[in-house]
Amino acid sequence: MPAMSLTQNLKRRWKWLLLLVPLALVVLVVGGTYIYIHFISPDPAPRLAFATSSSSDAGDPSATAAGAIDGTWKVSDGSKVQYRVQEVLNGQDNEATGTSTGVTGSFVLAGTTISTGSFTVDMTSFHSGESQRDGQFNNRIMNTSKFQTATFELSSPIALTTIPDNLVEVTVPVTGKLTMHGTTKDSTFDLKARRNGAHIEVNGTVPITFSDYGINNPSGGPASVGNDGELEFLLVFAK
Repeated sequence: MPAMSLTQNLKRRWKWLLLLVPLALVVLVVGGTYIYIHFISPDPAPRLAFATSSSSDAGDPSATAAGAIDGTWKVSDGSKVQYRVQEVLNGQDNEATGTSTGVTGSFVLAGTTISTGSFTVDMTSFHSGESQRDGQFNNRIMNTSKFQTATFELSSPIALTTIPDNLVEVTVPVTGKLTMHGTTKDSTFDLKARRNGAHIEVNGTVPITFSDYGINNPSGGPASVGNDGELEFLLVFAK
């Protein structure tokens, strides 16, 4: 009888262990993921948007008065491009972002019409704050050694109704050609613009469907990502 009782006790304990070990592993994974998202990984960058007031180096607003605004404007300091992707990490929602200041470009303005314009982003210059994510971005996902730049070029002029006062924001539809990962597609989105002293600032978000550009889905390891992301931009132009 004592031997039988010992055997029965061992069987009961094994049954509990078989139940508890998977549960403990689930708790460990879920808890570890929560700690990683909320305490270890960098916070997602805020969405790119205009500052709430004039920048300290904006200069004299009269420099971009209606009579002096005509000409060629080039991308200057303070310009940024940013990607934003929603992912599920071990069942928990997370937002991944990366930012680049490697932006060049220009547009030509005459009266109230922007006749031509384009900007180019150095795809190798994006940084997320996580070296592993940046490695995946540069290699498996975007292959930046082969496709080093992304370019947007207007395909039709932008007509403004008027030249707005300093710090007054206007929104206009924009149509152009977006080239990314070696593929060019038509792209239409709303563009926000304003004068800020001697500068002109533009801001917007371009939706990106990865498969449209032959981009590998960013999913990998414990991270699951859909087939869409966003490309945000805040460009500061000087004449």
